[in-house]
Amino acid sequence: MQARFRVPIRVLVICCVLMSMVLGVAAGQTQQLINDAKNEGKAVFYANITGVDPVLNAFKAKYGVVGEYTRISTAVYVPTVITEFQAGRLSADVLQGPLPILEMLKDAGVLAKYVSPESAKYPAWSKDPDGVIQQFGIEYVTIIYNTELVKAQDVPKSYRDLADPKWRDKIVMPDPITHATTISWLVGLKEHVFATEAEWMEFLRGLAKNRPMFVASFGPTPGPIETGEKVIGISMPKYIVTKAPAPLGWAKLTNEPIMGSARGIALAKNAKRPNAAKLFIDYWLSEASSRILAEKVGEWVLYDGVYPPIKGIGEAKVIPIRELSDAEIQRWSDLFKTIF
Repeated sequence: MQARFRVPIRVLVICCVLMSMVLGVAAGQTQQLINDAKNEGKAVFYANITGVDPVLNAFKAKYGVVGEYTRISTAVYVPTVITEFQAGRLSADVLQGPLPILEMLKDAGVLAKYVSPESAKYPAWSKDPDGVIQQFGIEYVTIIYNTELVKAQDVPKSYRDLADPKWRDKIVMPDPITHATTISWLVGLKEHVFATEAEWMEFLRGLAKNRPMFVASFGPTPGPIETGEKVIGISMPKYIVTKAPAPLGWAKLTNEPIMGSARGIALAKNAKRPNAAKLFIDYWLSEASSRILAEKVGEWVLYDGVYPPIKGIGEAKVIPIRELSDAEIQRWSDLFKTIF
């Protein structure tokens, strides 16, 4: 009986030894990265996401390395980065933003290949086949409302409800003529919600007749809803978290998705602090950081099983919209000028 089990036990022992060696090498590589990152002191990253101080604080507390954030608006992100890169003075080690921005920077040769070990925890569709960009979240947009001023029975059940005359002069949204993300989102409705373009156009005209308040971007949209100046809006559910305890809720739509722009993160080519940059990307994509982004900032992250602390949001279908080309943005903007 002992002879019968001698070989399997030997194999098991060998496997355990090999596994220990592999884990030891991986741990050594991680520790070396941490040591090198500490010597570099900080990772500078450019982004246009708000409310990320909790992630930066946690990163510094864990590794003793600073994540130095420079906020650049979407409108000037690409020309700013490319101009700095071509002049040899790009300060950023890490670049983070909407997927089309990073894809343009990739095409311009600004980004370097880096596949974080944390990428294994993300869905296959979120990974760049070239190993350059890792998508980590979706900038989700839907209908939010004032929970004190909108009765439960009146909460929209469909995007179509925004065209109901009862909401005349009560809606706030980013300007559909100048705000590129809103233009893309409205086109997303055409492609994912409405059965025909004629039905979608009828919706747009109905929305326009309701005379919504236009603001420059999503950032200002929750303010008028919170104060009661307006009672519903096209906005981001994350403000339910960041504006708490403001009376904000999200409309649970029947068989309609929440849509938004995919966001990604990447390593800058020729980064001045490459080790700190890689460590920062690893941390940004980790479960710990994903939970901070979701639970404290209200972001929709792609890390499996992590959701914002918004009642029922985990049951929603959240999908990335197709990003439009500059020519498409201009074409739809010109059309929207004739409607809104």
